[in-house]
Amino acid sequence: MKKERYIVLIIILGALTALGPFSIDMYLPGFPAIAKSFGITTGRVSLSLSSFFLGIALGQVLYGPLIDRFGRKKPLYAGLFLYLAASAGCYFAPSIEDLVVLRFIQAVGSCAAGVVSMAMVRDLFPVEDNAKIFSLLLLVLGASPMIAPTLGGLVSAAFGWQAIFVALFLLALVILITVYAVLPESRQPDRSHSLSARPILLGFWQVIKEPQFITYAIGGGIALSGLFAYVADSPSIFMEGYGVSNRTYGWIFALLAIGFVGLSQFNRVFSKYYKADQIVMGAVGCMAVISFLLLYGLNQGWFGIVGTAVLIFIFLGCVGIVNPNAAALSMAPFEKDAGSAASLFGLIQWGIAGLSSIVVSLFKSRTPIPLAGIMTGSAVLALLILFVGRRAIKKQVVVTPGKLEIVH
Repeated sequence: MKKERYIVLIIILGALTALGPFSIDMYLPGFPAIAKSFGITTGRVSLSLSSFFLGIALGQVLYGPLIDRFGRKKPLYAGLFLYLAASAGCYFAPSIEDLVVLRFIQAVGSCAAGVVSMAMVRDLFPVEDNAKIFSLLLLVLGASPMIAPTLGGLVSAAFGWQAIFVALFLLALVILITVYAVLPESRQPDRSHSLSARPILLGFWQVIKEPQFITYAIGGGIALSGLFAYVADSPSIFMEGYGVSNRTYGWIFALLAIGFVGLSQFNRVFSKYYKADQIVMGAVGCMAVISFLLLYGLNQGWFGIVGTAVLIFIFLGCVGIVNPNAAALSMAPFEKDAGSAASLFGLIQWGIAGLSSIVVSLFKSRTPIPLAGIMTGSAVLALLILFVGRRAIKKQVVVTPGKLEIVH
């Protein structure tokens, strides 16, 4: 593959991967304005974020069988058109209840982009390079938390919170046009993939019963839940608890996102010396230590806004290392059923993310202590699942750059 073509594919697949997260990050600074507009608390506004997580999680099951049956691009077009319609609806939403429902529909549309991008990585690139490709996608994905909150804050302050959805509509429209004009179809339609309930469920079962998939999908998903708990709780912590402006919050959010995106690029260094499964275990162990230190230190009164932000930065950096390796290890055993595997992987990750965002919103706290508790619990639980799951894997597909092994 020519270098120029390679770069173009990475950018497009990265943009598809980023559509869902961008729809979250750009929306966060508008929480106070939305709450004021509807006469409610920011805690109630966060329900629209939880519904978005739920929509992405459930939508994964829809698109997996569709992209295996009809190819990758036709279901992607359907999802993007649904996203555009829901974004227009969000602009005109008359109540928080309507906004919650429309955000759910918007999420269902956006998850087509995430499922298709993951399946296309498995289609277009050698499996032994998948961890590296997922790390590169995070570079494009990193534009979301570094640009979206600041842009959302500026747009909301200048034109009102409804204008955020105009911006999201235009973004999705540009992605749709680019996909149509540039992105190749990576998998032709396969009529052998039935859309009847029984074959679909049997196909999902074939994926689920693969120990390597379930270990790294669930373990990686629980590790990632700490990130989404932070995303859900950060507006309350920084804007209400620490009293920063929505613009300052956007810069803090962007700075912390550098940890998630920047440290993920160290995967290329670590992979020279360690296998992907070893990198995952080491990074999750580091997450457990850092989150426990944050929780203990906050209870002791050691940390203010700076100390809290520094430890969250390190924690998110570890998540950035875990995520691409867990994705590559989960997808490695599959070729024919890559769509179903990608959809189940997304279902698990976004489902756990939605639950974590709901849990953290229940505390309705302006302090970071509940968040630190969730981060600690998620890291420790992920570590236990990975430790137990690895022992159940009899034939592991080991992923290292330029090399693919099956270890008995």
